Amino acid sequence: MVNRPMDTRPAPPDGTPAARRPPPWPRRAAERLPPSSFLVVSAVFHYLGPAFAVLLFARVDVLGVAWLRIASAAVVFCLWRRPWRVWRDADRGRRWALLGLGAVLGAMNSVFYLALDRLPLGTVGAVEFLGPVVLAAVGIRSRRNLGAFALAVSGVGLLADVHLARQPLGFALAFANCALFVLYVVLGHRLAQDGGASGIDRLGASMLIAMAVVAPVGFGDATVAFTDPVLLAAAVGVGVCSSVIPYVCDQLAMARVARSGFALMLALLPATALVVGVVVLGQVPGPLEALGVALVIAGVALHKERSG
Repeated sequence: MVNRPMDTRPAPPDGTPAARRPPPWPRRAAERLPPSSFLVVSAVFHYLGPAFAVLLFARVDVLGVAWLRIASAAVVFCLWRRPWRVWRDADRGRRWALLGLGAVLGAMNSVFYLALDRLPLGTVGAVEFLGPVVLAAVGIRSRRNLGAFALAVSGVGLLADVHLARQPLGFALAFANCALFVLYVVLGHRLAQDGGASGIDRLGASMLIAMAVVAPVGFGDATVAFTDPVLLAAAVGVGVCSSVIPYVCDQLAMARVARSGFALMLALLPATALVVGVVVLGQVPGPLEALGVALVIAGVALHKERSG
């Protein structure tokens, strides 16, 4: 007869064995909701936070706002998830993935805000999603993806005609953000492979790394907010709206949706950027801008990625 070690974990009040305990209620609720619900919430907050950040540019330098956004999110993740444990327990490969996502998050947020300082939110949002369409057209040579590629490129071409002559640097920054967004989707899916909670913990660890990455260029400009409680509270609100709510929703969706399905839902985001830009910032697009964004949205919705 083999003596098995006793389960020393405390039993719940109803006497149910620890191994049979149901998962915590937030996890059960998250699992009952369809993945699309998380993507809708992400789409709303993905640009709502940056729209409020644009309003802060009058008081804090752009890179200072970017660092405050990342630092606020990092503090929230530290209080909520204690993400340093992920780094402690990770193997070498996982640590490289965390470093990669942290560097991408830091660079992406900084470049995104620098682009927003020069271009309308709807334009930056449209250019941001050209990357997934290009990857799909290269990865799967189908008529559908060639059509998606043509629509998206035509849309960005119209936006370029409107803005390129006046803001060439802004367009260069928008395209850099586009490339970084593709890396975010790829690395984010890799970290979300074995469950939403684990992915959120890894996201928190990467956010701490991003805070360190941006600190050399953003911390000095951010110090002006440290002596103004209202300004600091506004910056924290931007961080929660921009880097906590949407990124957590992305992780919860990525854990249950293949990259192809996730990319398909990205069609929401350029449309959201346009609407938020109009409502919050009063950035009403002209006819050509509106047509350009619409073509990009159609291209993102039409394209199909390799599953997995």
